[in-house]
Amino acid sequence: MKKIIVVAIILVIISILTFFVVLFFKKKTDIIETFGNIEIRQVDLSFQVSGVLNRLYKEEGDYIKKGELIATIDDRDYRANYKKAIYLEKSSLAQAKDDISKFERNYPLCFDNTISKEECTSLLNKKEYSKAKYKENVENRIYQKNQLDYTKLYAPQDGIITTRAQEKGAFINASQIVYVMSLNTPVWVRTYIKETDLGNIKYGQTAYVYTDTINPKTKKKKEYKGYIGYISPVAEFTPKTVQTEDLRVDLVYRIRVYIDETDEFLRQGMPVTVKINPNEVS
Repeated sequence: MKKIIVVAIILVIISILTFFVVLFFKKKTDIIETFGNIEIRQVDLSFQVSGVLNRLYKEEGDYIKKGELIATIDDRDYRANYKKAIYLEKSSLAQAKDDISKFERNYPLCFDNTISKEECTSLLNKKEYSKAKYKENVENRIYQKNQLDYTKLYAPQDGIITTRAQEKGAFINASQIVYVMSLNTPVWVRTYIKETDLGNIKYGQTAYVYTDTINPKTKKKKEYKGYIGYISPVAEFTPKTVQTEDLRVDLVYRIRVYIDETDEFLRQGMPVTVKINPNEVS
């Protein structure tokens, strides 16, 4: 009797172990594995005015912070124009005050014919002209100040300089590229999902990204956690750049996997492996 109970217990244990082993391997085989490349947004940096490059503060590979000064052009002409605009604004303000004062003193005399209608009209026209001229000079002063400010180039966001396209002393036109920078965020993986796997993924689902870099501590490939942020509604043929074991004529859907926490090791175009477990709850 005892032997029968022992055998039964052993069989139950074996059954439980078998169940968990089968479940484990089933989950392993359910994992969707795909391949893609790191993509990072890039920005062309340029001045809004033309001039001779005076200083370039950054080299290729330098990290920059949002609002940091990275280049300047010779501002002597722009500074002179700004000073002239300030002078014209002050002069026109004085003239406008004088003409308004004359108008206010003399206009009541128009009603009793002390002064002629022509003089009254002239007083009114001078006042309106002076006010318009002052307004025009105010706008010009603001414009010239903006032009002067545009002789300094600031980083629009945090990132890294990937290309330094100009050198000191070069004459550049407005909008001519001086630097190209890669933004720190967002960073995503451009990859593709087979049509047969499309029903097993959804927006916001957790995904794991692996680079070819070996982590010296774990002796494993570096792992990054991310999530599915885009699923294309349009099917396309597998691009030649995507290395899969299936035929290249298979229909696939492009997806983006956004990486939550990035570091300096993720670079534009880097090949990566993406693994998605349909059984994992996000």
